[in-house]
Amino acid sequence: MKEIDKIAFIYLKEGKILSTLSKGKDTYYIPGGKRENNETDEETLIRECKEELSIEIIKNSIKYYGTFEAQAHGKAEGVLVKMTCYMADFNGELCADSEIKEIKWLDYSNLDVKISPVDELIFKDLFDKKLIK
Repeated sequence: MKEIDKIAFIYLKEGKILSTLSKGKDTYYIPGGKRENNETDEETLIRECKEELSIEIIKNSIKYYGTFEAQAHGKAEGVLVKMTCYMADFNGELCADSEIKEIKWLDYSNLDVKISPVDELIFKDLFDKKLIK
């Protein structure tokens, strides 16, 4: 079984979670991505947030949130994505960068918006913990 290893940035504000829409895609994703070379989780998180959101993650503020697995969106049946999620503080203003077309704040009522199966699990977990509306 193939597994895609991804790191995600969970950022919450006013009961909503930061989500992004990549250029040429129709599905919103929690920001983050795959590690490159032998990056650590922290290095991947810092690089991806800089590339996608133009922000500087404050390294000593990074906190593990949880790991979630689900069928990988748009991949063959049986290909799983493992999303290791972190929360962190940052410097700078959130701004869609490079491959990101749009930044959107979503909550649990937005499950009708197209999001990936693993993001649905994360939304449910955040909602159950009363971290999003």
